[in-house]
Amino acid sequence: MSFKEDNLIQIKTFDFALRIIKFYTQCKSQNEFIVSKQILRCGTSIGANVEEAIAAQSRKDFISKLSIANKEARETKYWLKLYQSSNLVQVETESYLKEIESIINILTKIIKTSSENL
Repeated sequence: MSFKEDNLIQIKTFDFALRIIKFYTQCKSQNEFIVSKQILRCGTSIGANVEEAIAAQSRKDFISKLSIANKEARETKYWLKLYQSSNLVQVETESYLKEIESIINILTKIIKTSSENL
């Protein structure tokens, strides 16, 4: 997939989705299928919503799509914290939590800046 070199959030969310697929695979290998499916859905939809935002028809549409991506990122953070606290599976979560926090911060900043420029 080709990206604009300067589109950090597009690159970060795509790379994060790839990592989430690996996370899901690790969870499945430990016979955990329910919560891992949730994290697969929300963790991969962040980038999909960023892609939709890039093709937005208006600034309001752009903000709306990025807001959905931000909500999905926050849901992903919730599921990762749940994994971390529950010991449901033996999977490293700290690097995922750092990465999702970075994504949330970037999305929030873009949304805020875009909203101020309406």
